[in-house]
Amino acid sequence: MRILKPYLLIAPAILGIMLFTVYPAIKMVFWSFYDVNQLNPAKTKFVGMKNYVKIFHSTDFVKSLKNTGIYTLWTVVFIMLCAVVLAIWLGRKKDKFSKFTQAAMFLPHIISMISVGLIFAQMMGVNNGLLNEILVAVGLERCQWTQSSSTALMSVILVAVWKAIGYYTVIIMGSLQSIPDSIYEAAALDDASKLTTLRKITIPLISPQLFFTLIIMTIGSFKVFETIRVMTAGGPNNSTNSLVYYVYQQVFTKYDIGRAAAGGTVLFIIVGILTILYFALLSKKVHYQ
Repeated sequence: MRILKPYLLIAPAILGIMLFTVYPAIKMVFWSFYDVNQLNPAKTKFVGMKNYVKIFHSTDFVKSLKNTGIYTLWTVVFIMLCAVVLAIWLGRKKDKFSKFTQAAMFLPHIISMISVGLIFAQMMGVNNGLLNEILVAVGLERCQWTQSSSTALMSVILVAVWKAIGYYTVIIMGSLQSIPDSIYEAAALDDASKLTTLRKITIPLISPQLFFTLIIMTIGSFKVFETIRVMTAGGPNNSTNSLVYYVYQQVFTKYDIGRAAAGGTVLFIIVGILTILYFALLSKKVHYQ
């Protein structure tokens, strides 16, 4: 019984994962090879790779794939760089203002993404939005923000970075506080510059947390949906359409379950390949104390 006890304790969690993660993923891959008719399951028929051929010949899917890649790249780069810089800057300050700043930065993370999207959608209004009023007040021209194909995607990226940066800053700050002061004291005795200390000591010692945040951010960025749904609905001209939003459109507006499943499977494969590449290329550079 003692041998079975640990497995019994984790059984509810494993059951939940199997029911709500593993089974839907298997079902999605299965449906991607079928022309699904949910009203009359008897008319569901096997079509092989036809759904994949359709989506890769669809300009909407190709555009959503490109947008998702651009969104992920810029979001991950901006958040990672800003979080590291802010964590190092705030970590050196021990006053009350620093604690207030940390709490203020973390606050956006606990706010619903729907609420954040609605607030920024109003702030980015072309005629009476707060951000444009600020630009006019300092003598700059109004920006189209989400109303133009050239600026809509970057506007969504800006909102995503604003919401997530505080959360990852706190994670990195926690890892910085675990570094012994004696290491920095030894570096100071060796006359190491601040840049050398950052490159040779700080970054290697927090590399496990950086590696974790890199994977989490990449997966989360590929799954972007709420921001786009609330702020742009994929527009204008599909300039902000993402893979998840494309799947949503196929299911709830075009009722093409097979094509939606194919799109979801492609997303699943891309995220899996990126995760494997991260482990293959970066895991050996992660320094564990």
